[in-house]
Amino acid sequence: MTDVSALARTNRLPQILSAYSYRDDPTVPPFPDDQPILIFDGKCVLCSATVKFVLAHDRRRRVRFVVAQSPLGAALYRHFGLKSEDYDTNIVLENGVALTTSESSIRIFELVGSPWSLLTVLRLLPRFVREPLYEVVARNRLRWFGERETCYLPNEADRARFLG
Repeated sequence: MTDVSALARTNRLPQILSAYSYRDDPTVPPFPDDQPILIFDGKCVLCSATVKFVLAHDRRRRVRFVVAQSPLGAALYRHFGLKSEDYDTNIVLENGVALTTSESSIRIFELVGSPWSLLTVLRLLPRFVREPLYEVVARNRLRWFGERETCYLPNEADRARFLG
């Protein structure tokens, strides 16, 4: 199991906030945070495909989702000091700690479980290598993969896993 607090110390967040700091932020609506949450750009085709992937492979149904464009998603982006008008990173919120960029992507594979968790080997790449690679994809994701006209909406069976 990954020590999420240790990962947060190496995260790209502008400031490292204490775990569950958003609970004391009056601009962040209350929400259940007892399971990992993926906050994603609902208009990005690549991001929506990631959500579909997690829905299909998360056999334990642990991961919940928040669309970045929702009031809750936008509030969390602002709380963590991230741009809430250009969702250039997804956020994995786990144990009150936010992970972003390549670390959040690797953590998603880890949460989904085997065989996908084998991709955690990517952590062996130094951050100075994997972060620029992540940035290239993040910067070009809409051009390369496309943009949806409306935010991703789950089917009826998965709707309960979406917050906000």
